[in-house]
Amino acid sequence: MDWFHGLLWPNGHFLGIEWGWWKIIGWLGNLVFFSRFFVQWYATEKRKQVVVPTAFWWLSLAGSLLLLAYALFANHDRIFIFAYAFTWIPYIRNLIIHRRHADAHLSCQDCATACPPQANFCFVCGSRLTGAPGQPRARD
Repeated sequence: MDWFHGLLWPNGHFLGIEWGWWKIIGWLGNLVFFSRFFVQWYATEKRKQVVVPTAFWWLSLAGSLLLLAYALFANHDRIFIFAYAFTWIPYIRNLIIHRRHADAHLSCQDCATACPPQANFCFVCGSRLTGAPGQPRARD
């Protein structure tokens, strides 16, 4: 069992890493940023087509900001700082686009299904859609 302890705690540090708050933030950023891979993979497998869910963009934003904080305050590596300095811009933009698209969906008055903004008929019940986006359309 000593070999196992030596594998996990070399030189008295867990996994050979000297831990501190900024190391925890850096590793948490890596974990959050990497987890978006599994979120996107699961969503794609579930729909059987390539999908990028909103959670992917939230995880991207949170992970990149945690890694940027680590790079700025603990690592001080200019390359690492520059790598994460601007990544939050497309993540926020994609979240805004997603929100606008979700708000533009039409609600079917008959079955309350959210239908795409350009739809004329509900894809679930077949009812004609009329009205403003985000609001139930009046029946003909």
